[in-house]
Amino acid sequence: MTRFLTLVAALALAAGPALADPVTLRSNPVDDDGRVTLGDLFDGAGAASGVVVASRAGPSVVLEAGQLQAVAARSGLQWANPQGLRRVVVRNAALSPGGAVNPTPPAAATPVRGATAEVLTWARNLATGDVVQPEDVIWSTVQSHLVPGGTPSDTDQVIGLSARRALRAGAVVGARDLVSPRVIARNDMVEVAYMTGGVTLTVTGRATRDAAAGEPVPVLNLSSGRTIDAVAAAPGRALAGPGARTSASTAQFAVR
Repeated sequence: MTRFLTLVAALALAAGPALADPVTLRSNPVDDDGRVTLGDLFDGAGAASGVVVASRAGPSVVLEAGQLQAVAARSGLQWANPQGLRRVVVRNAALSPGGAVNPTPPAAATPVRGATAEVLTWARNLATGDVVQPEDVIWSTVQSHLVPGGTPSDTDQVIGLSARRALRAGAVVGARDLVSPRVIARNDMVEVAYMTGGVTLTVTGRATRDAAAGEPVPVLNLSSGRTIDAVAAAPGRALAGPGARTSASTAQFAVR
């Protein structure tokens, strides 16, 4: 009997994804309270209808289709996205005239007071140094005159970067908000590879500042007391010598 129950349990786990309830995206997703739920988005959401997917601060909010599929799957729902949508627009029920699904956000208009644009905004507060994850950004509709120049036009441009300073939920994502993630911190022990004429020499020292990949990082050689002008390449690794800056952007170090 024990063996039989174990087999049944294993089969149930294996069949989990296949048992997910298929759902259909509503043709005009709307919400009436600023909380966008799976029930607002899908017909047939059932017990998962109350799961909150996003918050809407303005007239509409734009969701990445891939993220939406992932949230639905975690709640036991299967959305096949047969239309191959990239984004889904959810509007305020009181304002929506219909037709809320767009494969791409509309191009931002010339900033004119009163006009709106759909841009990336922060879905939560980020602290300095936080690395941006897919769930940290969301498409929202804001007044065009509030959109700074150089605003990223795709989530791929910001995911994986690091917050330069504390960022507030709901604010428009700006290119100046982000930097490459820090790979070396001040006082880290760093292995510096000095490359010249096809020969590579290595020395270990202490970093005197924080640095992202490709940024300069002075490294203090503890044996000689001299500072090496190096370029950060990876966690705990830096390059020095002719061509170090160029090499640092492409060098691949094994992280041990």
